[in-house]
Parts: sequence; structure tokens; C-alpha cells
Amino acid sequence: MRFTRSTFVPAAVLVTAVFTGGWFLQQGVAHGQNVYFQARLFQEVVDRISSDYVEELAKDSLYQSAVTGLIRDLNDPNSSFMEVADYENLRIRTQGDYGGVGLEITERNGYVTVVAPIPGTPGARAGIRPGDQFVEIEGRAAQGWDDDQAVELLRGESGTEVSVKVKRLGVDHPIPFTLKRERIHLKSVPFALYLVPGIAYVPLQVVRETSSEEVRAALDSLEDAGPLRGLVLDLRGNPGGLLEQGIAVSDLFLAEGAVIVETRGRASDQTEAFSASSGDRLPGVPMVVLVDEYSASASEIISGALQDHDRALVAGMPSYGKGSVQTLFRLSGGNVLRLTTARWFTPAGRSIDKPHDDQIAARETGTLTLNGALTTPPVLEGRPTLQSKGGRTLYGGGGITPDVVVLADTLTTEEQTAVRSLYRKAGALEVSIFNFAVSFIQAHPSLQPDFQITDLDLSRLYDSIDDNIRSEIDNINFMKASRYIRYDLERKIALQKWGQVTEFRRRVPYDLQLKSALDVLGRSDSPESLFRVAGRASGEPSVESSGAH
Repeated sequence: MRFTRSTFVPAAVLVTAVFTGGWFLQQGVAHGQNVYFQARLFQEVVDRISSDYVEELAKDSLYQSAVTGLIRDLNDPNSSFMEVADYENLRIRTQGDYGGVGLEITERNGYVTVVAPIPGTPGARAGIRPGDQFVEIEGRAAQGWDDDQAVELLRGESGTEVSVKVKRLGVDHPIPFTLKRERIHLKSVPFALYLVPGIAYVPLQVVRETSSEEVRAALDSLEDAGPLRGLVLDLRGNPGGLLEQGIAVSDLFLAEGAVIVETRGRASDQTEAFSASSGDRLPGVPMVVLVDEYSASASEIISGALQDHDRALVAGMPSYGKGSVQTLFRLSGGNVLRLTTARWFTPAGRSIDKPHDDQIAARETGTLTLNGALTTPPVLEGRPTLQSKGGRTLYGGGGITPDVVVLADTLTTEEQTAVRSLYRKAGALEVSIFNFAVSFIQAHPSLQPDFQITDLDLSRLYDSIDDNIRSEIDNINFMKASRYIRYDLERKIALQKWGQVTEFRRRVPYDLQLKSALDVLGRSDSPESLFRVAGRASGEPSVESSGAH
């Protein structure tokens, strides 16, 4: 990602306008064409509003409003003005490391609550548990705080200490901890494993600075554990990240010299084609890439490159459709302008950019799935078509269209109605399910990973909901939504008790898209045979029945 030095032109323009604006006007330059006049006019408006508007307004807020309005008028959701704190959050998402204690937190019931400690971090080593609620941080009462307030004090330089007190279910008094901050690294690949003999599963959850290294390390560890004859690369839910790392991950699976992506912008340095340089890490190994409606940006670069070169079969649902590149420009005061400077195209020349209104519509309509997401079958009519290297039909626009469209497990019409009725109290219900999961673990110390949630457990969950909330949650709808609630509860219990790997394994039986990938890989011994098995050696994408109701 390029950082361009700011020249602070607006300030210079304003100073120059005072002395030279008259000269330009005398030369007959129209006001609308005179940038100096426009800058002076803008300053006069700000000054007049600041001094004479009926309500007092801070001048800095007027400048902020002007900047916000200017960027809003671009009608580009990917361009934004970021203050220092916003940029720091973006830096953590893309670089994946920060100084802190390693706790995933959220606000619940008026307390900042621990969702999960990151394994191997100070919080996990100290014994902080899921469900612990912060009542004090650095000597300050923390009840009523939001996430950002807690994060501000929990993060800090490595080697420094932070003192906290937490309230824990079943413990009468707050428990004090002194945590020594250290460098926390957020992983792009949280785990990698063999789902069946010879077929590996690698989830890439975000595309950040270490993603290609992590994918490579995961493949090395898998090969050390046994022969690898098939791979599932899961990009579902991956929001993307760094362009360079999207290219680097693609490079792991493509032949040397294969084009990965082309960027096209106004400036010459923003128009460039990027090609593979390392050689295929797994030559001849069949590969399935999973995508969904939440796979975006750099994750679409990966899936698009592998699909265009017939290197991987893409399965799942059409991706998000973000085909643009943003550059960060440093501004004064530590602020940053995030600006769209180019669009990118797949090796076959596809633009997968989806109009923003279509992106919003896709998130607001559709059928509810078992995990609470919305899904909508793809519409292919009217979209531009191109061909892959092997002659398969590919679609431009509207994201990456899978070779095999597989709908997620969806809810019945009755279940959807029931779940949507519960959404009116979704926040409170989420808190109740989380708290019940924590108490369930404590009540069952010998719990095994194959545990089952019974109807009696669901009844106890319903009874545990606060009386004021339960009065607004109909018991009939609660039980009609039992399949949805049971799935969520089992997942939360597995995550809190055993961590991500066990939680993932609990989800596998419900994951129709992953099961489809395992099926075609199990019947293939090469990339070419993979496409024949899937019926995608040529022609249109296929649609598999989801088993939905």
C-alpha cells in the first residue's frame, strides 16, 4: 500500500489568494474557473457562519463538515476521511499487530465483556475467561463503557502494565488482574487441518501484511503431517485488505509469469499488471476456493485470478463485488485520506465491481440462513461474459460468480418468521445466549466436544432471559426458531470451551458449501479432473441444491 506525502496545497492556496486573487479577476478569469477565488469564497462562508450564525458553532467543526460533505459527494463508500483513531484501527486490521493484552471484547448488559481471550496472550495466560465483565480498568469504574473506551486503556506499549477488575459469574467479589502488555499478532490463518485424509482446509479470514507467509506456513505444516492431494481455501467472510498481499497469496498457486491482476487509474503509477513470480506451490493438486456474499476486495483478487487461470474451482455464492483500489494519503494532524485511486481487473479482463446500491440491496434482502446471514440466488442475465484460460464461461460485474453455486443451509418460511420476530430483542437475546453458554460450561465440567443441546436446555435458556425481555419474546416463536438458536448456542459453547478448531468442527455438518467442496475433491486427482467432476470443464456455472427448506 503506497503512502503519498501531503503537500498541504489548500493552505498555500488560501494565502496566495489574498494577494493575487485580484490580479486574476482583472485578467477576466471567470469566478467558476478560478480556484483561488473559490478557496477565498469558502473561507468567507466559514468565517461568516462561525461569527454570525444564530447558534454558536466551532470553526473546526465547520471544516470537518466541509471535508465530510466533499467526500460524501464522491458517492464512493470506499473513500473516507480518517482521524487518528480510525486510522489506527485500520492499521491493526491490515498489519495485524498492536500492543495490548489480547482480549476480544464487546459491550453487553452495560459492561464491556470478554468474548474470548486470544490464545497465548497476556489475557489468556492470566486466566481471564469468556463472560468476564470489566468493572474497573486502571482504577476507573468501567460500568456503562463502550468498547472504544476500554480499548483506549487496554492497548498500550509492550512491556507496560494495566490493572483491571472483572466480575465473574459465580464469584462474589470482583477479581483483580495486572496484565503486562505485549505485541499482539492477529492471525490471517487461525488454523489449518485435514478434514478427511489427504484433503486440507485452510481458512484465510483477512488479507493483511503476513497473509501469504501464514498460508505458506499452513501448507508446509499440512504437508509435514501427510500427503496433500486436495485443498479447500476458504475465503468466505473475508473482507479483503492489502492489494500486495492479495497478489502474494495468488502467487502461491499460479505458474510463474501468469497475470494475477491489473490495476487501472488516472496516474501512470496506478496502472500496472502484476504477475506470478514464485511458481505454483502445489502443482497438480486440485483446489476449491469458497466465497460468499461477504468475500470482498483482495479476497476477490485471489479467487478471480485462480478462477481465470482454471487453477481452482470456485464454489459458494457470488462475492461482494469490490473491484477498486484505495490509497492512503497522510494529512496534517495525523489524519489520513483514504481515496479510491484505481480499479482492478482479473487476468481475463473482468471488472467485478458491483454498484453500491446493489451491494446494499444484497445485504437487505434474501433468505435467512442457519447462521443468520442473508443469501440471494445470483442473477446472471445481462452480465458481461468472458472466458477463462481453458474456455470456461466467466461473468463480469456483480462480484466473483462461483463455478458451482451452492446455497447455504436456509431456514424454513416459518423459521424465518420466528427468527425475525426475535430480532426486535436481538441484542438482549444475544447476551442471554452468551451468558447461558458460559454458565452451561461451568455447570458441565466434564463436557465433551460431541455434546448435544436438548429441548430442556432450550427451555432453561428461555427461562434465564430477563423477565422484562422475556415478556416481549413469544415462547412459541422462540421454540419455532429452535434450530437457529440451538446452532448458535452449540457454536458459542464450543468456542468458549475449546476454541476455534472445535467450534469450526461443530459447524462442518451444517456447512453445505464445504461439503460440496469435499465431495468434488474426493472424486478428483488433478485440477482438470476437478472441473470435469463438477461439470465445469466448459459452459455455464452450475447450481447445486442447498437442501434448504
